[in-house]
Amino acid sequence: MNWEQLLSLKRQGDTGKRLRIEQDETRLGFEVDYDRIIFSSAFRSLQDKTQVIPLSKTDFVHTRLTHSLEVSVVGRSLGRLVGKKIIEKYPYLQEVHGYQMNDFGAIVAAASLAHDIGNPPFGHSGEKAIGEYFSIGKGLKYKEQLSAKEWQDLIDFEGNANGFSVLNSSRPGVDGGIRLSYATLGAFMKYPKESLPKKPTKNIADKKYGFFQTDKSFFQEVASEMGMIANKTGDDIGFERHPLAYLVEAADDICYTIIDFEDGINLGLVSEDFALEYLIKLVKDSIDTLKYKTLETKEDRISYLRALAIGSLINDAVKVFIENEEAIMKGEFPFALTDKSKYKAQMDDIIKISVKNIYQSREVVEKEIVGYQIIQTLLDKFVTAFNNKYEGKTSNYDNLILKMLPEKHHLEKENLYERLLHICHFVSMLTDGNALLFYRTINAY
Repeated sequence: MNWEQLLSLKRQGDTGKRLRIEQDETRLGFEVDYDRIIFSSAFRSLQDKTQVIPLSKTDFVHTRLTHSLEVSVVGRSLGRLVGKKIIEKYPYLQEVHGYQMNDFGAIVAAASLAHDIGNPPFGHSGEKAIGEYFSIGKGLKYKEQLSAKEWQDLIDFEGNANGFSVLNSSRPGVDGGIRLSYATLGAFMKYPKESLPKKPTKNIADKKYGFFQTDKSFFQEVASEMGMIANKTGDDIGFERHPLAYLVEAADDICYTIIDFEDGINLGLVSEDFALEYLIKLVKDSIDTLKYKTLETKEDRISYLRALAIGSLINDAVKVFIENEEAIMKGEFPFALTDKSKYKAQMDDIIKISVKNIYQSREVVEKEIVGYQIIQTLLDKFVTAFNNKYEGKTSNYDNLILKMLPEKHHLEKENLYERLLHICHFVSMLTDGNALLFYRTINAY
């Protein structure tokens, strides 16, 4: 791979090239990507989607929106620091093509901002609830009518693939979604493969999948345009990662490791003593002990340690990336950056206690149970009504259900797979609160 291709400003539908050297510095294309994501309805909906605690009304607990904003800030720092090193190593990028170190930061910030845009309500349990509706629930009856890859898309419903669809899918009057630059889409594509074969290697890029069968053609176009390295044969499609996808992943890893832990402490699910024990290992080289001792509240003390910890992890991730940049460019780095971090043991310890005390806390478990019931009920009602309409056998109840479907989702879908995926997409784009309201309406309470 080469950087000038990977930093493509091209957008879906473009017939010619967009050259960096011709860009308006007051409104750079990569910064336009960030703006388009911020102003999208899909991004706004993240303000009422679970990060850790479903349906939480506690002020300081993060939602998907605040988490995404924080990941984008960390991503921007990672991108700029890496960009500075890359420009120094390959000066022609600046001298000939006009790229700046801040371009890298803008790309990673935009992709990081969008990294959770396809996640369903109620966190990762929402993905599982959609998948299990088809694998072991009422949707199992559709299996024999779908191809193996179409079926896998549904039973392993994936927020990353859904996000790619959210960003790029056309509908009447809106061609190409929000039309981000290919560079930003490349950085967004953490898992550049289709749903099958499932986890075929230990390569981090194969951990999950990144696009539905409906988006296969455009996904291939984006990857090919940027010179990403194909790593599958025959009818299977997959690529090695865009290098900046490693930075998006690192930004997310850093934020959920440290900030979910901070939420747990502020909620009282993790004791402050644990925070000191675990976070001090990350900040021992940068902490100002005198300043720390002047902080009187738990929230201020944890906030200070959190900021220092994120700084330590950013610098370390940049170091790992630059040391392995040549292997990454050859598609020969099958790890997350944090896997090779000198702080990996400390991050693993923090995640372990977060799983035990936060992710598996009674409040989280109880609300995930409710989320399962809500999502599977909504899927069944809307899938049934949507299919009955296509088959010309709608009941009056089906018609009432379809009247609840927002106008932009009233589309004709001739193909069963596309109809099922369309309803999955609709349910996935609901906020936690809206999903609950729909459920209460349907169940009359």
